[in-house]
Amino acid sequence: MREVFDSAIHDISVDFLRMQSLTLEQISKIRSALASGSLLGLHRKIKILDLEVDRIEIELESACLNAIARHQPMAKDLRFFLLILKSLTDLERVGDYAVHIAADLEDLSGDLKPSARGDVLPMLGRLADMLERMSYAYTEQDLAAAETVREMDDDIDSLYEQLQRSSLTRILEDPRSLSSSLKINRMARSLERLGDHIVNIAKRIGYWETGQR
Repeated sequence: MREVFDSAIHDISVDFLRMQSLTLEQISKIRSALASGSLLGLHRKIKILDLEVDRIEIELESACLNAIARHQPMAKDLRFFLLILKSLTDLERVGDYAVHIAADLEDLSGDLKPSARGDVLPMLGRLADMLERMSYAYTEQDLAAAETVREMDDDIDSLYEQLQRSSLTRILEDPRSLSSSLKINRMARSLERLGDHIVNIAKRIGYWETGQR
């Protein structure tokens, strides 16, 4: 019976890592497109990945609930399922935000100044780093790595504040940039919230390991 349970945990873990990989691919593709200026069709590409994220979310939720009902896990095993079930929503939201960001960037493709691109790229790079570190923390059950993710989010907050100041400066220098600057601010807010969802998962990894919140 334990072998069946362990097999279920393994399969769920593989799919959870696949979801993480897809969200990282979304962020990486957005970053590459922005860096190269090749934004045409970006929204469609990111949306396709998001549909796969959504599909896995539904399957994983069902698999977790079935495993809990069948095996009635306790202690760390139960915390594993709580980690997965609660984190599915966070990863799904990461995917959704990526779609919104891609759409905004594609809309802005003709109005995106180099200074604005320079403000957004570091946020995308740091978020990709956070996703990679979070996946490592999960795979290795590494509490220090999970804590690092939370610390990295401070960088996202600082970059977000810096971008807001830069946008205000652009508006003051050129009032015609108001519309594009507001859209950039909205996109940056999505990036900041995306980081919060990654942190939520990192916190749960710590709880999974220690049982302490």
